[in-house]
Amino acid sequence: MAKGKGVSSKTHTQKQLDDYANQHNPNNKAYWANQNNQMTFRNKPKPFCLGEYAPADPFCYSNPYDFD
Repeated sequence: MAKGKGVSSKTHTQKQLDDYANQHNPNNKAYWANQNNQMTFRNKPKPFCLGEYAPADPFCYSNPYDFD
């Protein structure tokens, strides 16, 4: 098993190695674009909505006598 972070030249092409290096180099535009995208998506609050969940069996979470 590989230790540490990074990519191996045995399993990746030169283009993939270059892209990885660009995204992890603070002197590159790709690094800052990646950082901005991560911060944009990380800071979005997740919407809370109970209406999206519907139980498969209506009798599980209600009074069965309500459906008479």
